[in-house]
Amino acid sequence: MTSKLLYYSVVVTVASLLFSCTPKIVATKFYEENEKVLDKIEITYKDLSEERSFAIAFTSKDFKTVSVEIYTDTLKYIYDFEVNEPRLADTLTAYNLNAPKVIGLIGMMQSIRSTWIKNLDYYVDGKKNEVVFLSIKPVAVKAPLSYQKYYILAYFNQQQQFDSKGRLLDKKQKRRLRKINGEVFSRINDKVCYAVSGNFR
Repeated sequence: MTSKLLYYSVVVTVASLLFSCTPKIVATKFYEENEKVLDKIEITYKDLSEERSFAIAFTSKDFKTVSVEIYTDTLKYIYDFEVNEPRLADTLTAYNLNAPKVIGLIGMMQSIRSTWIKNLDYYVDGKKNEVVFLSIKPVAVKAPLSYQKYYILAYFNQQQQFDSKGRLLDKKQKRRLRKINGEVFSRINDKVCYAVSGNFR
């Protein structure tokens, strides 16, 4: 093989690799491969957060240390635990959270290397809505060149509107993109979107 042919072969291979790992393909493939677990995480979290608002974030690369944020009417409490530490269950119980279910949720997040979960309130036409955010550690999606990025999944309660490129639109101004935490989200399905961010939350 001549040097010119070898050069073009390398260029085509690299281009194919990059194309096959576009954010949309990575996010959609990850969602499809883990849909049942992701959906169960979202449903479990929504049910639990109705009892008391809280968020979970893994703070170690090995997913053995977890941070739990618990919200009261006036304060936010942040606790760090080893995943198997007895103090975790004791603290959850003290705040009237269902400790076995929250620990089960943490286990599900560990299983797919989800780094963070939280919900956010937003308003459309004066009506309160909620969206659940899940972030995924880049190594979990095995995407080359994306190790410094996080994939954020957003679960909405109702169908959303998108432009011709699949980007989330603002319902009040249908031609304007809706940004959440400064990020533009794109469609996976009618209720689930993704964004790629340099921050996991």
